[in-house]
Amino acid sequence: MAEQPDKPVIPSSEYPERWTKVQTMMEAQGLDLLLAYADDRATFGAAHARWLANFPVHFEPVIILMPREGPPVMLVGPESDQYALLAGQIPDVRILREFTHPDEDYPYSTMQSVTDIMADIGVDIPAVRRVGVGGQGLIAADVLAALQAALPNVVWQDVENDLCDIRAQKSTAEIEVIRYAYQIAEAGFQAGVDAIEVGVTEREVAAEIEAAMRRAGAEGTGIDTIVASGPNARPILARSTFRSIEPDELVLLTVAPRYEGYHAAIGRPVLVGDPGQAIRHALDVAIQAQQACFHALHPDLEGREVEAIGRKIVAEGNLSSYFLYSGVHSVGVIEFEPPIFGPSSPAILKKDMVISIDIPLFNAPWGGLRIEDGYLITANGAEPLHKTPYEIQK
Repeated sequence: MAEQPDKPVIPSSEYPERWTKVQTMMEAQGLDLLLAYADDRATFGAAHARWLANFPVHFEPVIILMPREGPPVMLVGPESDQYALLAGQIPDVRILREFTHPDEDYPYSTMQSVTDIMADIGVDIPAVRRVGVGGQGLIAADVLAALQAALPNVVWQDVENDLCDIRAQKSTAEIEVIRYAYQIAEAGFQAGVDAIEVGVTEREVAAEIEAAMRRAGAEGTGIDTIVASGPNARPILARSTFRSIEPDELVLLTVAPRYEGYHAAIGRPVLVGDPGQAIRHALDVAIQAQQACFHALHPDLEGREVEAIGRKIVAEGNLSSYFLYSGVHSVGVIEFEPPIFGPSSPAILKKDMVISIDIPLFNAPWGGLRIEDGYLITANGAEPLHKTPYEIQK
Protein backbone atom coordinates (compact mmCIF):
# COMPACT_ATOMS: atom_id res chain seq x y z
CA MET A 1 0.00 0.00 0.00
CA ALA A 2 1.09 3.57 -0.63
CA GLU A 3 2.48 5.52 2.32
CA GLN A 4 -0.23 7.52 4.09
CA PRO A 5 0.11 11.22 4.98
CA ASP A 6 -0.10 12.67 8.48
CA LYS A 7 -3.68 13.70 7.77
CA PRO A 8 -7.02 11.91 8.15
CA VAL A 9 -7.41 8.91 5.84
CA ILE A 10 -9.71 5.91 5.57
CA PRO A 11 -8.00 3.00 7.38
CA SER A 12 -7.42 -0.23 5.48
CA SER A 13 -9.54 -2.10 8.02
CA GLU A 14 -12.66 -0.25 6.85
CA TYR A 15 -12.73 -1.71 3.33
CA PRO A 16 -13.60 -5.32 4.31
CA GLU A 17 -16.41 -3.84 6.40
CA ARG A 18 -17.72 -2.12 3.29
CA TRP A 19 -17.54 -5.35 1.29
CA THR A 20 -19.57 -7.07 4.00
CA LYS A 21 -22.26 -4.38 3.80
CA VAL A 22 -22.51 -4.87 0.04
CA GLN A 23 -22.62 -8.66 0.39
CA THR A 24 -25.39 -8.36 2.98
CA MET A 25 -27.40 -6.34 0.46
CA MET A 26 -26.63 -8.95 -2.21
CA GLU A 27 -27.92 -11.76 -0.01
CA ALA A 28 -31.09 -9.83 0.81
CA GLN A 29 -31.79 -9.30 -2.89
CA GLY A 30 -30.76 -12.75 -4.07
CA LEU A 31 -27.76 -11.55 -6.08
CA ASP A 32 -25.11 -14.11 -6.98
CA LEU A 33 -22.60 -11.53 -8.24
CA LEU A 34 -22.23 -7.78 -8.26
CA LEU A 35 -20.29 -5.75 -10.83
CA ALA A 36 -19.47 -2.16 -9.86
CA TYR A 37 -18.14 -0.10 -12.78
CA ALA A 38 -16.02 3.03 -12.46
CA ASP A 39 -14.11 5.34 -14.78
CA ASP A 40 -12.52 8.78 -14.65
CA ARG A 41 -15.53 10.79 -15.75
CA ALA A 42 -15.73 13.91 -13.64
CA THR A 43 -18.13 14.18 -10.73
CA PHE A 44 -19.50 10.64 -10.49
CA GLY A 45 -17.49 8.17 -12.58
CA ALA A 46 -14.93 7.01 -10.01
CA ALA A 47 -17.26 6.49 -7.04
CA HIS A 48 -17.47 2.70 -6.84
CA ALA A 49 -13.74 2.08 -7.27
CA ARG A 50 -12.91 4.70 -4.65
CA TRP A 51 -15.40 3.51 -2.04
CA LEU A 52 -14.84 -0.22 -2.49
CA ALA A 53 -11.10 -0.21 -3.20
CA ASN A 54 -9.67 3.27 -2.53
CA PHE A 55 -8.52 3.25 -6.14
CA PRO A 56 -8.37 6.66 -7.89
CA VAL A 57 -9.39 5.75 -11.43
CA HIS A 58 -7.43 7.43 -14.21
CA PHE A 59 -7.57 6.87 -17.97
CA GLU A 60 -8.63 3.21 -17.89
CA PRO A 61 -11.94 1.97 -16.42
CA VAL A 62 -12.34 -0.43 -13.53
CA ILE A 63 -14.84 -3.11 -12.55
CA ILE A 64 -15.08 -4.42 -9.00
CA LEU A 65 -16.33 -8.01 -9.18
CA MET A 66 -18.01 -8.85 -5.87
CA PRO A 67 -19.00 -12.47 -5.12
CA ARG A 68 -21.70 -13.34 -2.59
CA GLU A 69 -18.95 -14.53 -0.23
CA GLY A 70 -15.24 -13.80 0.02
CA PRO A 71 -13.13 -10.83 -1.12
CA PRO A 72 -13.74 -8.93 -4.36
CA VAL A 73 -11.55 -8.84 -7.46
CA MET A 74 -10.56 -5.64 -9.28
CA LEU A 75 -10.57 -5.73 -13.08
CA VAL A 76 -8.43 -3.01 -14.68
CA GLY A 77 -6.68 -2.09 -17.91
CA PRO A 78 -3.04 -3.01 -18.65
CA GLU A 79 -1.66 0.38 -17.61
CA SER A 80 -3.43 0.38 -14.24
CA ASP A 81 -2.59 -2.93 -12.59
CA GLN A 82 0.62 -1.90 -10.87
CA TYR A 83 -0.84 1.26 -9.39
CA ALA A 84 -3.95 -0.66 -8.32
CA LEU A 85 -1.68 -3.03 -6.39
CA LEU A 86 0.24 -0.10 -4.91
CA ALA A 87 -2.64 2.20 -3.95
CA GLY A 88 -5.77 0.06 -3.86
CA GLN A 89 -7.26 -2.06 -1.10
CA ILE A 90 -8.13 -5.13 -3.22
CA PRO A 91 -5.09 -7.40 -3.56
CA ASP A 92 -6.49 -9.54 -6.39
CA VAL A 93 -6.07 -7.36 -9.48
CA ARG A 94 -6.67 -8.75 -12.99
CA ILE A 95 -6.23 -7.17 -16.42
CA LEU A 96 -9.48 -7.40 -18.36
CA ARG A 97 -8.93 -7.93 -22.08
CA GLU A 98 -12.00 -5.83 -22.92
CA PHE A 99 -10.29 -2.81 -21.34
CA THR A 100 -7.49 -2.82 -23.92
CA HIS A 101 -7.37 -0.96 -27.21
CA PRO A 102 -7.09 -3.29 -30.23
CA ASP A 103 -4.21 -1.28 -31.70
CA GLU A 104 -2.13 -1.24 -28.52
CA ASP A 105 0.50 -3.83 -27.69
CA TYR A 106 1.15 -4.98 -24.13
CA PRO A 107 3.52 -7.98 -24.55
CA TYR A 108 4.36 -8.25 -20.86
CA SER A 109 0.80 -8.05 -19.52
CA THR A 110 -1.34 -11.08 -18.77
CA MET A 111 -4.80 -10.29 -20.05
CA GLN A 112 -7.88 -12.39 -19.37
CA SER A 113 -11.45 -12.51 -20.54
CA VAL A 114 -14.35 -12.10 -18.13
CA THR A 115 -15.04 -15.84 -18.42
CA ASP A 116 -11.43 -16.76 -17.61
CA ILE A 117 -11.34 -14.49 -14.58
CA MET A 118 -14.58 -15.82 -13.14
CA ALA A 119 -13.38 -19.39 -13.63
CA ASP A 120 -10.11 -18.51 -11.86
CA ILE A 121 -11.89 -17.19 -8.79
CA GLY A 122 -14.31 -20.11 -8.62
CA VAL A 123 -17.52 -18.59 -9.94
CA ASP A 124 -19.90 -21.36 -11.04
CA ILE A 125 -21.21 -19.56 -14.12
CA PRO A 126 -24.13 -21.96 -14.84
CA ALA A 127 -25.35 -21.42 -11.27
CA VAL A 128 -25.42 -17.61 -11.56
CA ARG A 129 -29.01 -16.42 -11.87
CA ARG A 130 -29.03 -12.78 -10.81
CA VAL A 131 -26.28 -10.15 -11.20
CA GLY A 132 -26.32 -6.68 -9.68
CA VAL A 133 -24.71 -3.84 -11.62
CA GLY A 134 -23.59 -0.45 -10.36
CA GLY A 135 -22.69 2.22 -12.89
CA GLN A 136 -24.31 0.32 -15.75
CA GLY A 137 -25.17 3.50 -17.62
CA LEU A 138 -21.45 4.32 -17.92
CA ILE A 139 -20.26 0.96 -19.29
CA ALA A 140 -19.09 0.97 -22.92
CA ALA A 141 -21.31 -1.10 -25.21
CA ASP A 142 -18.58 -3.61 -26.13
CA VAL A 143 -17.64 -4.21 -22.49
CA LEU A 144 -21.28 -4.64 -21.47
CA ALA A 145 -21.79 -7.08 -24.35
CA ALA A 146 -18.77 -9.11 -23.18
CA LEU A 147 -20.12 -9.23 -19.64
CA GLN A 148 -23.54 -10.33 -20.81
CA ALA A 149 -22.04 -12.97 -23.13
CA ALA A 150 -19.99 -14.37 -20.25
CA LEU A 151 -23.09 -14.57 -18.06
CA PRO A 152 -25.92 -15.72 -20.32
CA ASN A 153 -29.45 -16.36 -19.12
CA VAL A 154 -29.16 -14.21 -16.02
CA VAL A 155 -31.23 -11.34 -14.67
CA TRP A 156 -29.29 -8.05 -14.65
CA GLN A 157 -30.41 -5.82 -11.78
CA ASP A 158 -29.51 -2.15 -11.40
CA VAL A 159 -28.16 -1.65 -7.87
CA GLU A 160 -26.82 1.89 -8.26
CA ASN A 161 -29.29 3.35 -5.76
CA ASP A 162 -28.66 0.49 -3.34
CA LEU A 163 -24.93 1.21 -3.34
CA CYS A 164 -25.61 4.92 -2.84
CA ASP A 165 -27.87 4.09 0.12
CA ILE A 166 -25.12 2.00 1.70
CA ARG A 167 -22.68 4.91 1.33
CA ALA A 168 -25.09 7.58 2.61
CA GLN A 169 -24.36 7.31 6.35
CA LYS A 170 -20.70 8.01 6.93
CA SER A 171 -18.30 6.21 9.24
CA THR A 172 -16.24 8.07 11.83
CA ALA A 173 -13.22 7.93 9.52
CA GLU A 174 -15.22 9.23 6.56
CA ILE A 175 -16.52 12.14 8.62
CA GLU A 176 -12.99 13.14 9.61
CA VAL A 177 -11.80 12.95 6.00
CA ILE A 178 -14.73 15.11 4.88
CA ARG A 179 -14.09 17.62 7.66
CA TYR A 180 -10.57 17.99 6.33
CA ALA A 181 -11.89 18.36 2.78
CA TYR A 182 -13.91 21.35 4.00
CA GLN A 183 -10.77 22.83 5.57
CA ILE A 184 -9.14 22.55 2.16
CA ALA A 185 -12.18 24.21 0.59
CA GLU A 186 -11.92 27.09 3.07
CA ALA A 187 -8.24 27.57 2.23
CA GLY A 188 -9.01 27.63 -1.47
CA PHE A 189 -11.96 29.96 -1.06
CA GLN A 190 -9.96 32.45 0.98
CA ALA A 191 -7.16 32.39 -1.60
CA GLY A 192 -9.77 33.23 -4.24
CA VAL A 193 -11.17 36.12 -2.22
CA ASP A 194 -7.64 37.46 -1.67
CA ALA A 195 -6.90 37.27 -5.41
CA ILE A 196 -10.02 39.10 -6.57
CA GLU A 197 -9.17 42.59 -7.77
CA VAL A 198 -10.34 44.78 -10.62
CA GLY A 199 -8.34 43.83 -13.72
CA VAL A 200 -7.50 40.29 -12.58
CA THR A 201 -8.86 37.53 -14.83
CA GLU A 202 -11.17 34.75 -13.68
CA ARG A 203 -8.54 32.14 -14.53
CA GLU A 204 -5.91 33.93 -12.47
CA VAL A 205 -8.24 33.75 -9.47
CA ALA A 206 -9.00 30.09 -10.19
CA ALA A 207 -5.26 29.35 -10.32
CA GLU A 208 -4.79 30.80 -6.83
CA ILE A 209 -7.73 28.77 -5.50
CA GLU A 210 -6.50 25.50 -6.92
CA ALA A 211 -2.89 26.09 -5.87
CA ALA A 212 -4.00 26.75 -2.30
CA MET A 213 -6.14 23.61 -2.25
CA ARG A 214 -3.31 21.48 -3.63
CA ARG A 215 -0.94 22.83 -0.98
CA ALA A 216 -3.50 21.95 1.69
CA GLY A 217 -3.74 18.36 0.44
CA ALA A 218 -6.35 18.24 -2.33
CA GLU A 219 -5.84 15.56 -4.96
CA GLY A 220 -8.12 17.34 -7.41
CA THR A 221 -11.62 18.77 -7.63
CA GLY A 222 -15.06 17.24 -7.63
CA ILE A 223 -16.29 19.85 -10.08
CA ASP A 224 -14.26 22.44 -11.96
CA THR A 225 -13.48 25.52 -9.90
CA ILE A 226 -15.95 28.25 -10.82
CA VAL A 227 -14.85 31.88 -10.89
CA ALA A 228 -17.55 33.73 -12.80
CA SER A 229 -17.71 37.52 -12.91
CA GLY A 230 -20.44 39.89 -14.04
CA PRO A 231 -22.54 38.38 -16.86
CA ASN A 232 -20.49 35.18 -16.74
CA ALA A 233 -22.18 34.31 -13.43
CA ARG A 234 -25.59 33.97 -15.09
CA PRO A 235 -25.37 30.24 -16.14
CA ILE A 236 -25.65 27.51 -13.51
CA LEU A 237 -22.41 25.80 -14.53
CA ALA A 238 -20.17 28.67 -15.51
CA ARG A 239 -16.52 28.22 -16.47
CA SER A 240 -13.56 30.36 -15.54
CA THR A 241 -12.45 32.46 -18.52
CA PHE A 242 -9.96 35.17 -19.48
CA ARG A 243 -12.55 37.85 -18.63
CA SER A 244 -11.10 40.55 -16.37
CA ILE A 245 -13.01 41.49 -13.24
CA GLU A 246 -14.60 44.92 -13.49
CA PRO A 247 -15.67 47.46 -10.86
CA ASP A 248 -19.11 47.17 -9.23
CA GLU A 249 -19.98 43.59 -10.10
CA LEU A 250 -20.45 40.17 -8.57
CA VAL A 251 -17.82 37.43 -8.74
CA LEU A 252 -19.23 33.98 -8.03
CA LEU A 253 -16.85 31.46 -6.44
CA THR A 254 -17.62 27.76 -6.19
CA VAL A 255 -14.82 25.56 -4.86
CA ALA A 256 -15.10 21.77 -4.55
CA PRO A 257 -11.87 19.99 -3.60
CA ARG A 258 -11.48 16.23 -3.56
CA TYR A 259 -9.41 14.78 -0.73
CA GLU A 260 -8.80 11.03 -0.33
CA GLY A 261 -11.71 10.49 -2.71
CA TYR A 262 -14.14 12.63 -0.69
CA HIS A 263 -15.56 16.02 -1.51
CA ALA A 264 -16.52 19.37 -0.06
CA ALA A 265 -18.15 22.38 -1.70
CA ILE A 266 -18.46 26.04 -0.79
CA GLY A 267 -20.30 28.57 -2.95
CA ARG A 268 -20.45 32.33 -2.39
CA PRO A 269 -20.64 35.55 -4.37
CA VAL A 270 -17.97 38.17 -3.74
CA LEU A 271 -19.14 41.74 -4.20
CA VAL A 272 -16.64 44.03 -5.91
CA GLY A 273 -17.63 47.61 -5.18
CA ASP A 274 -21.39 48.18 -5.46
CA PRO A 275 -23.02 45.67 -7.85
CA GLY A 276 -26.50 47.13 -7.33
CA GLN A 277 -29.61 46.64 -5.24
CA ALA A 278 -30.96 43.67 -7.23
CA ILE A 279 -27.88 41.58 -6.44
CA ARG A 280 -27.88 42.62 -2.80
CA HIS A 281 -31.55 41.64 -2.51
CA ALA A 282 -30.90 38.25 -4.12
CA LEU A 283 -27.97 37.65 -1.78
CA ASP A 284 -30.06 38.54 1.28
CA VAL A 285 -32.80 36.12 0.20
CA ALA A 286 -30.31 33.32 -0.50
CA ILE A 287 -28.72 33.79 2.93
CA GLN A 288 -32.13 33.67 4.63
CA ALA A 289 -33.00 30.49 2.74
CA GLN A 290 -29.68 28.84 3.61
CA GLN A 291 -30.02 29.66 7.31
CA ALA A 292 -33.61 28.43 7.45
CA CYS A 293 -32.69 25.16 5.74
CA PHE A 294 -29.80 24.63 8.14
CA HIS A 295 -32.00 25.11 11.20
CA ALA A 296 -34.55 22.65 9.77
CA LEU A 297 -32.04 19.82 9.29
CA HIS A 298 -32.82 16.89 11.58
CA PRO A 299 -32.56 13.11 11.39
CA ASP A 300 -35.72 11.18 10.46
CA LEU A 301 -37.04 14.09 8.40
CA GLU A 302 -37.78 13.85 4.69
CA GLY A 303 -35.07 15.91 3.03
CA ARG A 304 -37.55 17.45 0.60
CA GLU A 305 -39.15 19.25 3.53
CA VAL A 306 -35.88 21.12 4.01
CA GLU A 307 -35.65 21.86 0.29
CA ALA A 308 -39.22 23.20 0.36
CA ILE A 309 -38.31 25.67 3.11
CA GLY A 310 -35.59 27.21 0.98
CA ARG A 311 -37.83 27.27 -2.08
CA LYS A 312 -40.60 29.05 -0.08
CA ILE A 313 -38.26 31.80 1.13
CA VAL A 314 -37.00 32.36 -2.40
CA ALA A 315 -40.60 32.64 -3.58
CA GLU A 316 -41.40 35.18 -0.87
CA GLY A 317 -38.45 37.21 -2.17
CA ASN A 318 -40.00 37.17 -5.68
CA LEU A 319 -37.08 35.19 -7.07
CA SER A 320 -38.74 31.84 -7.87
CA SER A 321 -38.09 32.08 -11.59
CA TYR A 322 -34.34 32.00 -10.89
CA PHE A 323 -34.43 28.98 -8.51
CA LEU A 324 -33.47 26.47 -11.18
CA TYR A 325 -32.76 23.15 -9.44
CA SER A 326 -32.99 21.22 -6.18
CA GLY A 327 -29.74 21.85 -4.36
CA VAL A 328 -30.09 19.62 -1.27
CA HIS A 329 -28.05 16.46 -1.68
CA SER A 330 -25.62 14.08 -0.04
CA VAL A 331 -21.85 14.52 -0.27
CA GLY A 332 -19.21 11.78 -0.24
CA VAL A 333 -17.20 10.07 -2.96
CA ILE A 334 -19.39 12.06 -5.35
CA GLU A 335 -19.73 15.82 -4.91
CA PHE A 336 -23.41 15.69 -5.96
CA GLU A 337 -24.17 12.29 -4.48
CA PRO A 338 -27.55 10.57 -4.12
CA PRO A 339 -29.80 10.77 -2.29
CA ILE A 340 -30.91 14.01 -3.93
CA PHE A 341 -33.61 15.60 -1.77
CA GLY A 342 -35.79 17.14 -4.48
CA PRO A 343 -39.58 17.62 -4.34
CA SER A 344 -40.27 14.09 -5.63
CA SER A 345 -37.81 12.29 -3.33
CA PRO A 346 -39.07 10.51 -0.18
CA ALA A 347 -35.49 9.99 1.08
CA ILE A 348 -35.02 10.45 4.82
CA LEU A 349 -32.24 12.40 6.51
CA LYS A 350 -30.25 10.17 8.86
CA LYS A 351 -27.60 10.71 11.49
CA ASP A 352 -24.05 10.78 10.07
CA MET A 353 -25.13 11.83 6.61
CA VAL A 354 -23.18 14.73 5.13
CA ILE A 355 -25.52 17.09 3.31
CA SER A 356 -24.85 20.01 1.00
CA ILE A 357 -27.45 22.77 0.76
CA ASP A 358 -27.10 24.87 -2.37
CA ILE A 359 -29.44 27.86 -2.78
CA PRO A 360 -29.22 28.52 -6.54
CA LEU A 361 -30.36 31.75 -8.18
CA PHE A 362 -29.38 31.84 -11.86
CA ASN A 363 -30.34 33.10 -15.32
CA ALA A 364 -31.40 36.43 -13.82
CA PRO A 365 -31.03 39.81 -15.56
CA TRP A 366 -28.41 40.72 -12.96
CA GLY A 367 -26.48 37.43 -13.33
CA GLY A 368 -26.49 34.55 -10.87
CA LEU A 369 -25.28 33.39 -7.46
CA ARG A 370 -25.36 30.51 -5.06
CA ILE A 371 -24.93 30.07 -1.33
CA GLU A 372 -23.68 26.51 -0.79
CA ASP A 373 -22.73 24.97 2.53
CA GLY A 374 -22.06 21.50 3.97
CA TYR A 375 -23.50 20.00 7.15
CA LEU A 376 -23.13 16.85 9.21
CA ILE A 377 -26.45 15.44 10.40
CA THR A 378 -26.19 14.85 14.16
CA ALA A 379 -28.49 13.18 16.68
CA ASN A 380 -30.34 16.44 17.32
CA GLY A 381 -29.85 18.59 14.23
CA ALA A 382 -26.88 19.48 12.08
CA GLU A 383 -23.33 20.82 12.40
CA PRO A 384 -21.89 23.28 9.85
CA LEU A 385 -18.67 21.99 8.33
CA HIS A 386 -17.08 25.37 7.60
CA LYS A 387 -17.28 29.00 8.73
CA THR A 388 -17.03 30.99 5.49
CA PRO A 389 -18.92 34.29 5.89
CA TYR A 390 -22.02 34.85 3.79
CA GLU A 391 -21.29 38.45 2.83
CA ILE A 392 -17.91 39.18 1.30
CA GLN A 393 -17.11 42.69 0.12
CA LYS A 394 -14.00 43.71 -1.85
